[in-house]
This record gives sequence, C-alpha cells and structure tokens, in this order.
Amino acid sequence: MNKNFFHILCCWSFFSFLCGNLSAQQQEIYSPYTENGDSLTLIVLPDVPVYPPVQFGNEKRAMEYNRMVRDVKKTLPHAKMIYATLIETCEYIERLPNSKAKEAHLKRMEKELFEEYKPILKKLTLTQGKLLIRLVDRECNQTSYELAKAFLGPIRAGFWNFFAGMFGASLKSDWDPEGRDAEAERIVKLVEAGVL
Repeated sequence: MNKNFFHILCCWSFFSFLCGNLSAQQQEIYSPYTENGDSLTLIVLPDVPVYPPVQFGNEKRAMEYNRMVRDVKKTLPHAKMIYATLIETCEYIERLPNSKAKEAHLKRMEKELFEEYKPILKKLTLTQGKLLIRLVDRECNQTSYELAKAFLGPIRAGFWNFFAGMFGASLKSDWDPEGRDAEAERIVKLVEAGVL
C-alpha cells in the first residue's frame, strides 16, 4: 500500500473521529489487524454521498429547499421508528400461540402507539404528514395503506385512507426517488450520512 495513501487514510479517520461525524452505529472496528508484524486498527467508514452544490434560481427556491430539509429532518426519525416498531411487532407476533393472542397484542400496540405518538404527529404540518407517508414507503418498502391493511384489516385501512384523503393526502402514496421525491431522496441520504 502506498505510504502517502495510508497516511491520508489515517489522518482522515482521525479527523472524522474528532469531528464526531461517525456514530458508533455507523462504524465497524476490527482490532487488531496485523500487517507485516504491526498491529493496526481497521476502521470501515460509512459511505458518504457526494452531490454537486444546489443551485437556486431565486430566494423562493432557496426557501423551499430549506423547508424540505427541515421537513425531512423532522419526519425521517418517525419513519425509521415506524420501521423498527413494525419489525419488532412482526417478530413478536410470530411467537404468539394463536390468532386471538395476536389480535389482542395488535390492539394493545395500537392503543399504546396512539397514546405515545398522537401528540407528536398532531404537530406535523400537512406537508410533513404527506412526506412522512412517503418516507414510510421508503423505509418499509410498503405503503402506509398496505401496512394498515395488514395490521388493521381492509375496512379500517380504508377508513384511515379516506380520513387522510379529506386533508388531501393518501396512505397509498409511494416513494419515487427518480421522480417527485428526487430532491427529498438526496436530502435523506445526506441527513442519514450526517452531512446535512
């Protein structure tokens, strides 16, 4: 390995630790790594997306972009929490002995989730709510409607979709990273990398 490259890599790793850009969850450390009789710590750095700077045509466009950044930062943690809750619930339900126990657990979970997150979700704007619905599709690979249908049944899922439709939203909205959500996808990747 080229000594200059190795020196740059070591400096970059040290700089990253000093700046705090790497969290314990994003890095993997394997120690010791032995090469030519020397013990080294091998650090696997997370991928960091690199995009060209955003060009704004006017002040209004810059404000829209900043609002999108704010909205993504506010809703992305909720989408990730929904995904984690979904995985945990599915794993737990599989261990329950019968359908009656599964239904009881789902009702209990629904009640607890409503009590815990209703005050938080009520504070979201309509735009943030629509973004959250699409981010759930991004994180879970299923629309909010499909998730509601799987856990609540088709009638209640239809009710919630109708209720969302009264405000101009749809639980059937999906994530389109190549189309309407291209800018939001870029922002999500930058936020996940800790760059934005």
